[in-house]
Amino acid sequence: MATHYDVIVVGGGHAGTEAAAAAARMGASTLLVTHRRDTIGTMSCNPAIGGLGKGHLVREIDALDGVMARAADRGGIQFRMLNRKKGPAVWGPRTQADRGLYKAAVQDILTEYPHLSIAEGGVVALNRVGSEINGVVLESGELVLANAVVLTTGTFLKGLIHIGDRRTPAGRAGEAPSLGLSDDLAALGLKLGRLKTGTPARLDGRTIAWDRLEMQEADEVPRPFSFMTDRIETRQISCGITRTTAETHRIIRENIHRSAMYSGQIEGIGPRYCPSIEDKINRFGDREGHQVFLEPEGLDDDTVYPNGISTSLPEDVQEAMIRSIPGLEQVQIRQFGYAIEYDFVDPTQLDLSLAVKSAKGLYLAGQINGTTGYEEAGAQGLVAGINAALFASAREPVHFSRTDSYIGVMIDDLTTRGVTEPYRMFTSRAEYRLSLRADNADMRLTPKGMKIGCVGAARAARFLSYSQKRTTLSLQLENLTASPKEMEAAGISVNQDGRRRTAAEVLSYPDRSWDDICRLWPALVAVEAPIAEAVRIDALYAVYLERQATDIARVTSEEARIIPADFDFDSISGLSNELKLKLTRQRPNNIAQAARIEGMTPAAVALLITLLRKSVDRLAS
Repeated sequence: MATHYDVIVVGGGHAGTEAAAAAARMGASTLLVTHRRDTIGTMSCNPAIGGLGKGHLVREIDALDGVMARAADRGGIQFRMLNRKKGPAVWGPRTQADRGLYKAAVQDILTEYPHLSIAEGGVVALNRVGSEINGVVLESGELVLANAVVLTTGTFLKGLIHIGDRRTPAGRAGEAPSLGLSDDLAALGLKLGRLKTGTPARLDGRTIAWDRLEMQEADEVPRPFSFMTDRIETRQISCGITRTTAETHRIIRENIHRSAMYSGQIEGIGPRYCPSIEDKINRFGDREGHQVFLEPEGLDDDTVYPNGISTSLPEDVQEAMIRSIPGLEQVQIRQFGYAIEYDFVDPTQLDLSLAVKSAKGLYLAGQINGTTGYEEAGAQGLVAGINAALFASAREPVHFSRTDSYIGVMIDDLTTRGVTEPYRMFTSRAEYRLSLRADNADMRLTPKGMKIGCVGAARAARFLSYSQKRTTLSLQLENLTASPKEMEAAGISVNQDGRRRTAAEVLSYPDRSWDDICRLWPALVAVEAPIAEAVRIDALYAVYLERQATDIARVTSEEARIIPADFDFDSISGLSNELKLKLTRQRPNNIAQAARIEGMTPAAVALLITLLRKSVDRLAS
């Protein structure tokens, strides 16, 4: 008799670990199937977590009690807050990570979940009854049944590695691809495509001339990713910075026809915002050089990741190119760079819960949905795992909105607009980024997670204490006032208009700090630093957030206007045939999603709202 679980998660990468952990936290009996247990949590490409936009996703994963932030805090060896010259809304928390420590942390955290089991093996097929998925078939022939299945296959779906004209079927270096699942997905009627990503060579750090390089230090006081981490204990290191040269560019230009990307060998589209070095030279040939960050892969590992020169050039060209870069003239290469091409599913075929619309019980997360990056994958895995667990227990799905999270922005982008290239998160994608800051992820999402059931007791207790202190301080700052003369005596310059100002108002001035108001109200010195910083940032953005609230209310109202799954768009007179086709194909969940479909005009949205209202009235009568 077949074994049965509530949820099966296929794949042990960043999406898979978050999906499995989330489902298990929800109380679902969960099976994580992966080729090798010892590769769970592997950082396949760059040894770093976070960055611009990506750091927001990590904080949001953490706010929902996910794995990634805690693992990054244990494995992080160079914490830096990016974009500090700009406002806090677009700061980008990032850490370089020790690959071994990060992977060990992920595996250790997964042992905390009693509802989670792990099985080694490959999944060769989905088991289905009609259009409903109810399990998987392992390569051993064993059938494992489940109420819901989450696919997080990364680059393994018909994965093909390219180095020059050499092609090797693989999911990543040294690991076999998944060949049967793509055919199963196509048999479900799903539209698939091909995408490409790449990785640079790995270098022997002992053969790098570090004394000739500019060095980049970690932040003096590292800021943890996780709300549950008090301080970073791991030793911090520096990275080297060098640049490509005219000679580097000459070598690439003369051999670009030998690159898998430029020989016509690769049909998949690569990420625009993480281009190969061939792309950089081809697109930005007038530049004198391109920065290369030399990132050590671990505290006890001499391997170095040269960030900025991913390539699919042949090995002899890679060696010549790399050795033309200052500081790398004598470097030894441990692993050559490569491009990898893989299948993905058009994400417009998913709903906002990341469920496949045409296959009940099937959820997709990560690179299979056309995204790139650990953080994007982890965030999707979390959402898919939560919703798979909800589905397994016959509960309603949970959705994330563009107004409440970067997770919501990403999922809405994917399911509404689809992808033509690997999707990467940026702060510029979020219309409400003043509200969606990395510093307030817990306040935005932890209450939602507690309600859903994916937040554990320890985090919930800590959050409630923190939230109470934060609310109390905010009220206190509204009640503390000072006259212009009192402020001037404390070294704070304001108009001498006789009007008393609150402490919150003083903090709203961009050039004012917590130390300034502590001079006026010395008792505030005792406030815990994280709470003081959070309230200061709230005050800084208060005026702007009030203005933004109207827009958010409108979008929230539109999201509440649900479009029935069987709504007949073809019957709408007054819509162009092109719009009818797009609406029928993409099947938006609500009016807000419909409004974001390319070509939708305000008049078309108004017409759709009117018809939906009439439809509801008809059903009510």
